[in-house]
Amino acid sequence: MRIVSWNCNGGLRRKTALLDDLNADILIVQECEDPAAYGADYRTWAGDHIWIGDLRSKGLGIFARSGLQLEPLDWQGSEFRLFLPARIGGRFDMLGAWTQNAKPASTAYIGQLWGYLQANRKNLSECTLVCGDFNSNRIWDRPRRIGNHSHVVADLAQLGLVSLYHHRLEEEQGAETVPTFYLSRKAERPFHIDYIFAHQDLTLQSGFSFEIGQAEQWLTASDHLPLIADLQIEHLPPLPRSS
Repeated sequence: MRIVSWNCNGGLRRKTALLDDLNADILIVQECEDPAAYGADYRTWAGDHIWIGDLRSKGLGIFARSGLQLEPLDWQGSEFRLFLPARIGGRFDMLGAWTQNAKPASTAYIGQLWGYLQANRKNLSECTLVCGDFNSNRIWDRPRRIGNHSHVVADLAQLGLVSLYHHRLEEEQGAETVPTFYLSRKAERPFHIDYIFAHQDLTLQSGFSFEIGQAEQWLTASDHLPLIADLQIEHLPPLPRSS
């Protein structure tokens, strides 16, 4: 199954052909429009999807392909923005993330994700993926801050969730050699701030592939590059329907 996560930098309805070329089964797109608020072509392309956002022009969407069913999940932590949990094909859970600024600063960006994870630890299992634009990297850790990047990575590791990029390339957090984001789309300002985390049982035992889109192709459309993961998860047994 192919999972693609991408911050489209707005205007997804004009960029859908780029994503179609990736042949994804599940798309997690940050900074995209609400399909219900735009034209018929975009709504048709969106198909089976769920979306959240404070502005109809910029939100977070999960889009299913290949006939997969999306089931929204009622997780805790609505005060944290923007997180979108869903059950995919009845077999695994996906937490889409696009962290936001907030006050106080300790609750902004990665602090938002840390707070959301604390509220939903019981919901995270070996059948969970967490992915999206975290707007975070270990290089910005504040040593005494609760819920910094390293704390989030450690919490996910306790639950058995590992970063596919770091597992595949055998690199340390904060020492990434391949960026996912170019500030102002400038080659001299690269950062690694987008992630896909999956349970180690879905990676070590079953195998997977992972890549990041090429800057030469994607920077014409966004300041972020897509994360592309192929996981062997079709064998997972059905999960119970959420209550």
